[in-house]
Amino acid sequence: MKYDILLIGGNGFVGSVLAAKLQMVGYSVLLPTSHLAAARNLRVLPKVHLEDVDVHEFDGLQNLCARVKSNGAVINLVGVLHDKPAQPYGKIFKAAHVDLPKNIMTAMKIHGLKRYLHMSALGADVNGPSMYQRSKGAGEHEVKASGLDWTIFRPSVIFGAHDQFINLFSTLTKWLPVLPLANCEAQFQPVSVEDVAEAFVKSIKMPQTIHQSYDLVGPVAYSMKQIVTFAAQKAKTTCAIIPVPAFVGYLQALAFEFLPVPTLMSRDNIASMKVPNVLAMNATDALPVVFGISRRSLEGAG
Repeated sequence: MKYDILLIGGNGFVGSVLAAKLQMVGYSVLLPTSHLAAARNLRVLPKVHLEDVDVHEFDGLQNLCARVKSNGAVINLVGVLHDKPAQPYGKIFKAAHVDLPKNIMTAMKIHGLKRYLHMSALGADVNGPSMYQRSKGAGEHEVKASGLDWTIFRPSVIFGAHDQFINLFSTLTKWLPVLPLANCEAQFQPVSVEDVAEAFVKSIKMPQTIHQSYDLVGPVAYSMKQIVTFAAQKAKTTCAIIPVPAFVGYLQALAFEFLPVPTLMSRDNIASMKVPNVLAMNATDALPVVFGISRRSLEGAG
């Protein structure tokens, strides 16, 4: 069977929402995953086919692309948040944000596919202060040089029912009566997962989005302290949020990196906060202007 859409990285937070929206408008979706158990919620979607494939193996990518219709699209949502310090970025970031997009696009060309939708990040920049931003920026360069019919999406922090940002702080404020918080004034413009997914779906049939890069943000910018305060209200807790100096946040992140549990916050995450994660002054507000989407607010989702 040939599929309309190959959705790589589709069993995550954004991917599960996007897969549902794609099938809702009639697309058949091929969704590779090396963690079938983690994607069990997607099994109920009749037009979404799960395939046990490691997308970091090139032969697997070629086989996947061979099963996409000639006028179909490939969507890459893959992103990781943590890696060990290195210059300009570590092996994990390189594999996920640079090498994988290159391999996907090479496999597409082998099979005559043209339409490629790429998930980047607001602040992606090869000269950015964090490894994450630099690797995402390098990935964008590969996409733009590919010769394919590409569209790049650069969202701010994405929120939704199962996000790993607001929910993380909601959990922390439940367990901690006092939360020391560094970088209180760091700026974000959180965007709804529903709105991000809707932009991806709409762009497939919008040829004017080819060879365009779009910053995706919500209607309101917040400081880190305002976001954590919102998370505490969402969790119905009375946790006291205490601003602490930046060096304390650095030491906290360093400690988190060495704990024998999934990393909550890394030094690289702290470095990313040096650049406001908000829409630039003269940038196009793409969700309402380009895609005609009436954006959901953080409070509305709470």
